[in-house]
Amino acid sequence: MSETLDRDVRLAIMRGFVEDGRPPAPDELARSLDVAQIDAEAALRRLAEAHLVVLAPGTPYVWMANPFSAIPTSYRVQSGGRRWFGNCIWDALGILAAVGVDGRISTTCPDCGEPLELRTEGERISGDEAIVHYALPAARWWEDIGST
Repeated sequence: MSETLDRDVRLAIMRGFVEDGRPPAPDELARSLDVAQIDAEAALRRLAEAHLVVLAPGTPYVWMANPFSAIPTSYRVQSGGRRWFGNCIWDALGILAAVGVDGRISTTCPDCGEPLELRTEGERISGDEAIVHYALPAARWWEDIGST
Protein backbone atom coordinates (compact mmCIF):
# COMPACT_ATOMS: atom_id res chain seq x y z
CA MET A 1 0.00 0.00 0.00
CA SER A 2 2.78 2.47 0.79
CA GLU A 3 4.09 2.55 -2.81
CA THR A 4 0.61 3.30 -4.14
CA LEU A 5 -0.04 5.88 -1.43
CA ASP A 6 3.34 7.53 -2.00
CA ARG A 7 2.60 7.79 -5.73
CA ASP A 8 -0.88 9.21 -5.05
CA VAL A 9 0.49 11.74 -2.56
CA ARG A 10 3.18 12.84 -4.99
CA LEU A 11 0.64 13.26 -7.79
CA ALA A 12 -1.68 15.23 -5.50
CA ILE A 13 1.21 17.52 -4.55
CA MET A 14 2.08 18.20 -8.19
CA ARG A 15 -1.58 18.74 -9.12
CA GLY A 16 -1.91 21.17 -6.23
CA PHE A 17 1.04 23.17 -7.45
CA VAL A 18 -0.18 23.22 -11.05
CA GLU A 19 -3.82 23.98 -10.31
CA ASP A 20 -3.66 26.04 -7.10
CA GLY A 21 -0.08 27.33 -7.02
CA ARG A 22 0.56 25.48 -3.75
CA PRO A 23 0.82 21.95 -2.42
CA PRO A 24 -2.00 20.53 -0.35
CA ALA A 25 -1.48 20.47 3.41
CA PRO A 26 -1.29 17.04 5.08
CA ASP A 27 -4.93 17.18 6.24
CA GLU A 28 -6.04 18.12 2.70
CA LEU A 29 -4.04 15.22 1.28
CA ALA A 30 -5.62 12.82 3.76
CA ARG A 31 -9.15 13.96 2.94
CA SER A 32 -8.66 13.96 -0.83
CA LEU A 33 -7.06 10.50 -0.81
CA ASP A 34 -9.42 9.12 1.86
CA VAL A 35 -6.61 8.03 4.18
CA ALA A 36 -5.73 8.84 7.77
CA GLN A 37 -3.64 11.97 8.19
CA ILE A 38 -0.93 9.94 9.93
CA ASP A 39 -0.64 7.80 6.77
CA ALA A 40 -0.46 10.89 4.53
CA GLU A 41 2.28 12.32 6.74
CA ALA A 42 4.19 9.03 6.67
CA ALA A 43 4.03 9.11 2.85
CA LEU A 44 5.35 12.69 2.88
CA ARG A 45 8.28 11.60 5.05
CA ARG A 46 9.07 8.71 2.71
CA LEU A 47 8.96 11.05 -0.29
CA ALA A 48 11.29 13.43 1.53
CA GLU A 49 13.72 10.61 2.38
CA ALA A 50 13.75 9.69 -1.33
CA HIS A 51 14.49 13.37 -2.25
CA LEU A 52 11.21 13.63 -4.18
CA VAL A 53 9.95 16.47 -1.98
CA VAL A 54 11.49 18.68 0.66
CA LEU A 55 9.53 19.27 3.85
CA ALA A 56 9.70 22.48 5.84
CA PRO A 57 12.11 21.74 8.71
CA GLY A 58 10.42 19.93 11.59
CA THR A 59 7.03 19.75 9.82
CA PRO A 60 5.05 17.52 7.47
CA TYR A 61 4.40 20.48 5.12
CA VAL A 62 5.85 20.51 1.60
CA TRP A 63 8.45 23.22 1.08
CA MET A 64 9.67 22.12 -2.36
CA ALA A 65 8.64 19.57 -4.93
CA ASN A 66 10.97 20.27 -7.80
CA PRO A 67 10.54 22.32 -9.82
CA PHE A 68 8.01 24.07 -7.55
CA SER A 69 8.56 26.04 -4.34
CA ALA A 70 5.73 26.36 -1.82
CA ILE A 71 7.18 29.58 -0.46
CA PRO A 72 7.83 32.79 -2.37
CA THR A 73 11.26 32.98 -3.97
CA SER A 74 12.96 35.48 -6.24
CA TYR A 75 12.07 33.25 -9.25
CA ARG A 76 8.50 34.30 -10.07
CA VAL A 77 6.82 32.36 -12.87
CA GLN A 78 3.66 33.50 -14.66
CA SER A 79 1.51 32.08 -17.41
CA GLY A 80 -1.90 33.50 -18.13
CA GLY A 81 -3.47 34.12 -14.74
CA ARG A 82 -1.44 31.43 -12.97
CA ARG A 83 1.62 32.08 -10.81
CA TRP A 84 4.25 29.85 -9.27
CA PHE A 85 7.67 30.12 -7.64
CA GLY A 86 10.76 28.21 -8.73
CA ASN A 87 13.63 27.28 -6.43
CA CYS A 88 16.18 28.52 -8.96
CA ILE A 89 16.22 29.67 -12.58
CA TRP A 90 16.38 26.10 -13.89
CA ASP A 91 13.37 25.13 -11.79
CA ALA A 92 11.51 28.23 -12.97
CA LEU A 93 12.08 27.17 -16.57
CA GLY A 94 11.17 23.63 -15.56
CA ILE A 95 7.79 24.77 -14.25
CA LEU A 96 6.82 26.17 -17.64
CA ALA A 97 8.09 23.02 -19.36
CA ALA A 98 6.36 20.66 -16.90
CA VAL A 99 3.05 22.49 -17.10
CA GLY A 100 3.43 22.78 -20.88
CA VAL A 101 2.73 26.49 -21.16
CA ASP A 102 4.42 29.62 -22.43
CA GLY A 103 5.18 32.17 -19.79
CA ARG A 104 7.43 34.68 -18.13
CA ILE A 105 10.03 34.39 -15.39
CA SER A 106 10.97 37.46 -13.40
CA THR A 107 13.92 37.65 -11.04
CA THR A 108 16.85 39.89 -10.17
CA CYS A 109 20.57 39.53 -10.68
CA PRO A 110 22.01 38.33 -7.35
CA ASP A 111 25.21 40.26 -8.09
CA CYS A 112 23.95 43.72 -9.06
CA GLY A 113 20.23 43.61 -8.21
CA GLU A 114 19.09 44.52 -11.74
CA PRO A 115 15.75 43.02 -12.78
CA LEU A 116 15.93 40.09 -15.19
CA GLU A 117 13.17 38.55 -17.26
CA LEU A 118 12.95 35.47 -19.44
CA ARG A 119 10.06 34.49 -21.67
CA THR A 120 9.24 31.15 -23.21
CA GLU A 121 7.25 30.65 -26.36
CA GLY A 122 7.07 27.18 -27.76
CA GLU A 123 10.59 25.82 -27.47
CA ARG A 124 12.22 29.25 -27.55
CA ILE A 125 13.58 31.22 -24.61
CA SER A 126 14.07 34.95 -24.97
CA GLY A 127 14.78 37.88 -22.71
CA ASP A 128 17.69 39.23 -20.74
CA GLU A 129 21.11 37.65 -21.08
CA ALA A 130 22.68 36.36 -17.90
CA ILE A 131 25.09 33.79 -16.56
CA VAL A 132 23.96 31.07 -14.17
CA HIS A 133 26.40 30.22 -11.39
CA TYR A 134 26.02 27.60 -8.69
CA ALA A 135 28.33 27.82 -5.69
CA LEU A 136 28.21 24.04 -5.13
CA PRO A 137 28.51 21.22 -7.64
CA ALA A 138 25.22 19.38 -8.22
CA ALA A 139 26.55 16.28 -6.43
CA ARG A 140 26.55 18.30 -3.17
CA TRP A 141 23.17 20.06 -3.44
CA TRP A 142 21.36 17.65 -1.12
CA GLU A 143 23.82 18.39 1.69
CA ASP A 144 21.69 21.50 2.30
CA ILE A 145 19.07 21.70 -0.45
CA GLY A 146 17.31 24.63 1.22
CA SER A 147 20.22 26.98 0.72
CA THR A 148 21.52 25.53 -2.53
